[in-house]
Amino acid sequence: MEPVQVSMSMEKVMGKEAVKVIKDSTVKEVDEPTFVKIKGIDFSNGTIEVKVLSRLLKNAPEFARGFIGIAFRINEGNSKYESIYIRPTNGRAEDQVRRNHSIQYYSYPDNKFDRLRKESPEKYESYADMVLNEWITMKIVVNGPQAKLYLNDNKQPSLIVNDLKLGANATGAIGLWVDVGTEGYFTDLKIAKD
Repeated sequence: MEPVQVSMSMEKVMGKEAVKVIKDSTVKEVDEPTFVKIKGIDFSNGTIEVKVLSRLLKNAPEFARGFIGIAFRINEGNSKYESIYIRPTNGRAEDQVRRNHSIQYYSYPDNKFDRLRKESPEKYESYADMVLNEWITMKIVVNGPQAKLYLNDNKQPSLIVNDLKLGANATGAIGLWVDVGTEGYFTDLKIAKD
């Protein structure tokens, strides 16, 4: 495992051994390569499954949402990748618009969440019930230009992306991703390549 603009440690959390990941405070932009890269994997198509648990740091800014997820098809220099992440604080927000932004897809560097939200409202975001400080199973199934996110063993996907921005043939590493204000935990990572 290789930390990229994050700190990483091993801890026991709610009965599970997990990788703890916190974004480096010097990285001010959002949707950046802030992940623990899993070395030795060249992933194109298949399934990535992991349990995640998210907490807010004591000094988290007001806009922090517990951002946690998976980066995939990360290129050698960490300058291009796809990502799907969740915002656990949005899952039970009283504001319906915030609820609708519980799940997010983005592609680095050209298609961060703000651009996608502006140019294609609702296409790359979705709602799902979730909260902080609970284990949430994320399963991402990638096939060519498509990725589907399944949460907590649901039979139906919570988000479907039919036009991954790096294209159907992109390939690369997998990363355990967090963003600002998040203390993220990852355990039970399973990767199956097609």
